[in-house]
Amino acid sequence: MSAFQPSELDRPTLARDRSAADADLKSVSAALRRAEFGDRLRSLLLAAPLLILLALSFGIPIVLLLSRAVYDPTIADALPRTTVALAGWNGQGLPGDEAFTALAADLKDNQAKGTAYELAKSLNARLPGARSQILKTVRKLENADGQAALDAMKSLPFWSAPSTWPAIQSGTRSLTSFYLLSALDLRWNADGGIERVPPEQAIFVQVFARTFFVAAAVTLATLLLGFPLAYLIANVPKGLGAILIVAVLLPFWTSILVRTAAWTVLLQKFGLVNDMLLWLGVASDRLDLMYSRMGLIIAMTHIQLPFTLLPIYSVMRTIPPSQMKAAYSLGARPFTAFRRVYIPQVFPGVMAGCLLTFILCLGYYITPALIGGASDQLISNFIANYVNVELNWEMAAALSFILLVFTLALFGIFARILGLDRLKLV
Repeated sequence: MSAFQPSELDRPTLARDRSAADADLKSVSAALRRAEFGDRLRSLLLAAPLLILLALSFGIPIVLLLSRAVYDPTIADALPRTTVALAGWNGQGLPGDEAFTALAADLKDNQAKGTAYELAKSLNARLPGARSQILKTVRKLENADGQAALDAMKSLPFWSAPSTWPAIQSGTRSLTSFYLLSALDLRWNADGGIERVPPEQAIFVQVFARTFFVAAAVTLATLLLGFPLAYLIANVPKGLGAILIVAVLLPFWTSILVRTAAWTVLLQKFGLVNDMLLWLGVASDRLDLMYSRMGLIIAMTHIQLPFTLLPIYSVMRTIPPSQMKAAYSLGARPFTAFRRVYIPQVFPGVMAGCLLTFILCLGYYITPALIGGASDQLISNFIANYVNVELNWEMAAALSFILLVFTLALFGIFARILGLDRLKLV
């Protein structure tokens, strides 16, 4: 028997030792897991007040707002009798007299409760022109009952139009896709399919395209300006680099409203920008930069430049200069070394800065409102108009939801290409 081979008598002892070692290992692992769980629980409890504050002040309000894109009980709550009367209607032609009678009774109730205008506004979003017709109808039904109310309803051409009752029937369902489809210039047709709205009503796809074009143009402009400046700051002596960083950040510390107001002065036809263009000989006549796409891009580029530059600079300052010198010593030409050694390392910072600028540009409101013309308003301006002027929260929620989906999709693409750990935001 080999000296290294255990005897028959030693094997039970070895088995017991292995079992004891395994038991000790399991107990140690369990103790480590309990300790880690306790640390995580303590960390969660410390962060709980902040998480609760974020949920109450940010998360829940956003969820409630976005839910209005698919939930609108206004018409269903205002027309309970009509909802029941239209439950069995197939949507063809006109419904029976019971539907007209039910609608007349519901309209009279809304007039008595003071909610007729709210109903008219909600139905007008689905059927343009419905607001004035409903208000006209409730005035006509004020002293009418029974057959007189039915005759009054049928005497108005609006209630006999082929598009009126399908719009009412679709509005009696609280859960709806109407607003989300409208945000993409789509609608349900009479056959139950989805079709594009008429060209004269299609505006939102064009506005989304304009928003993404302006955001892309500003991102490209800030990259063309920010990359050389970041390279300069990263490679000059520290004292000069600090001065340049302060020069970049100085406008960043100023309110965006103040910077936008300053650009409204600079971009005037007789403003400083036009004077400089004439003095340099770039233009032979004064340009209309205010209330134009070009003026909007110039102002937004100035505002967004630090957001693109800083992530790029934060990566550049970590790259040792010796790498480029080593590439030169191995025979690489300056451009080849820059392209094959420097750019791959800076690329995550470039992508992070461009992504940050692009996403921020999608939500711009003040600058397009003050500098852009009527054809330069971005999607955020339309959302604000629906909230503050039209009081159509459902349409505002639908546009916000579509914009949020596009933004998250864009972020997901960048994260998929680069990985979240490579997005250097600071």
